[in-house]
Parts: sequence; C-alpha cells; structure tokens
Amino acid sequence: MKILPEMKAKFLLIAVALLALPLFIACASEDPTATPTTEAMMEEATPTPTMEAMMEEDRPTILLADNQYESLWINNAVFKFIAEEGYGYPVESVETTTPIAQVSLANGDVDIWIELWVANIIDWYNEEIANGSIEDLNDPPIFEGGPQFFTIPKWVAEEHNISTIEDMKRPEVVALFPDPEDSSKGVFVNCPIGWQCAEINRAKLQAYGLSDLYNIQSGGTGAALDAALAGAQLREEPVFGYYWAPTALMGKYEWSVIEEPAYNAACWEEVIKGRDDASYTPTEACAYEDNPIGKGINSSLREKAPDIVEMLEKMDLGVDAINKTAAWASDNDIQGDWQKAAVYFLQNYEDKWTSWMPQENVDGVKEALAEMS
Repeated sequence: MKILPEMKAKFLLIAVALLALPLFIACASEDPTATPTTEAMMEEATPTPTMEAMMEEDRPTILLADNQYESLWINNAVFKFIAEEGYGYPVESVETTTPIAQVSLANGDVDIWIELWVANIIDWYNEEIANGSIEDLNDPPIFEGGPQFFTIPKWVAEEHNISTIEDMKRPEVVALFPDPEDSSKGVFVNCPIGWQCAEINRAKLQAYGLSDLYNIQSGGTGAALDAALAGAQLREEPVFGYYWAPTALMGKYEWSVIEEPAYNAACWEEVIKGRDDASYTPTEACAYEDNPIGKGINSSLREKAPDIVEMLEKMDLGVDAINKTAAWASDNDIQGDWQKAAVYFLQNYEDKWTSWMPQENVDGVKEALAEMS
C-alpha cells in the first residue's frame, strides 16, 4: 500500500504523542491541578471493593448442630444473628440427634455444638478432646449450670408428701401416675428417642428399682416431651418425668425436683455401663452432675473462622436470660421462628452480647436490629 505524504505526517505526530505520553502522565500525577487521565477517571467511577467486602463474599458457611430443644434453639438463633449480621458469615442449622452430633462435630460435618452437655457423653468427650478433633470453649460456658433431674408438679409433691426417689416406690404414689395403656404400672415421661439422657434415665430407673413399677414413655421430639409435661400441668394432673433447665417450662409452672443420691464419679460409671448395655442393671445410681455447659467446636473452625471462635470464647447467655427469653417466646407464640427470640434477647441483654465482640461487629448487629424495629 502506498503511504501518502500527509499520512506520513499524521503517523509522525502520533508517534511523538505516544513518546511524550509517559512524561505527561508523570507530570500530571505530580501536579494536583492537572486534569485527570481517562484511565484515572474510570478508576474513580468504579470504586474498588473494600477488603472487608471481598472477605465477606468468600466467607464459608458455618454449620450448627440442632438437637431439637428449646435452649439450644435460642442459643443457635442468637449465634446465627450475630454471625450473619455482625460478621458476615452465612449460618445453617443441621437437624440431628446426640449420637449423630457427636460424630458430626468430631469429623467436621458440623462446626459448632453450642450446648455441650458433657456429663451425658463423657467417654466420647474425653476421647475427642484428647485426640484434638474438638475443643470445648467453656471459660465462660454458654450458661453457668446445666441441671437435669426427675420432677413432678409441686402441688403433687406437697399433697402426697413426695420428696425422694424412694417415695416414688410407694404403691399409692405409683398409682398417681397411671400408664393409660397398662394400668398395673405408672408411667415415666422420658427424653426423646436418640438423646443420650433417654438411655441414662432407663439405666437409673433400673438401678433404683423403678423400672418394675413404671413403664417408660419416650417421644420422638423435645416438643413431645414438653407437651406431655406442660399438658399435665394445664390439666392439673400428676406427671412424673425428666427435664432440665434453663427452659420456659421450668419458669412457667411450679415443679418439685425428686431428691436422688448425690452425684459421684464411681456411681456415674455404673450408670454409664447401664446406658451402654440395656441388659446390665447398675448396682447404684445417682443424680446428674450439675456442670456448666460448654461450647463445642470442631478444631478446624479456628482456621475456618478465627474471628467467630474469638467471639464464641466470650459468648455466655446465662441461665436467667435464657429462661426469660424462652418464657417470652412461649407467651408470644413465635411459631418456631427462633430469630424472634434472638431479637428479644439482643434487644433486652445488650450489656451481655456487646462485650463479646469488637465495636465494628457490634455496630453491624445494631444496624440489623434497627432495621427490624
């Protein structure tokens, strides 16, 4: 192709301009009054995402064990609200049972088991702590004590002079709690099938000589246990069963805890033998150990979400706050929407949760709460 003289001139001008461009840009960058380049203006028009925003986009989902009972639903919901709104982590609950939760926490299929009732799973706990697969963030615990007990309505205890496990053997007492399907025996309302306490209670009843006097009724869910005990209270009927605190049920009705022999390690070893082997009758039984309830994590969570572990290490709702939150949830018929209970807790116990995290995370939670008001 033939290049015309005027075209040569244009090429020369372009070449000179290109050679001069770096010097022009350098000078412009040093002169605050210089006109910004097109590239600079484009960069200003498209802001670079903050490091925090980019981190939040890539943050992994945190999985919570959900063993299907009230205080755990409250603790899980409070954690979920804080982790999502204050820290930017997505959170999901995995519905499970105690044995499955044990396996899942140890192998990392769930990241957190917020209520670790150690006394019920002591052998597994010691083994997994020793091999480093789990950690127990128990200083402080999620709440200061986890009482478990056999109970009857207070009015029944007072009217019939019932206070000890031996009193439950009296024929006239057994007759107060008839099994509707077997009138020759009373009935004991037990933990749901799949909870470790169901097998522990069976072993204890055997050791106390009560299994010959009471049939065991075990429902499929915590809600079934609640309904059996609360329904009896509402109908003003005697009922004999297992329960624990903190719970709305213990706060809404008056109960009498059946006195058992005091916990000791040797006795509990016998109970655990009976728990693990239904054909074995323990030589003795005793009350549950009243231990603070820790917070179990899979050890990999420290690398997966170190800021969440730091918050969990301080997280402590406390028995009284959980009782009151649970009672509020029951009175307001939240229909299983436990986020509402979390919001109640966060709005009413700000002095607690704001001490668990840095101010920037507190601000994120407060902004989310304000939007819900």
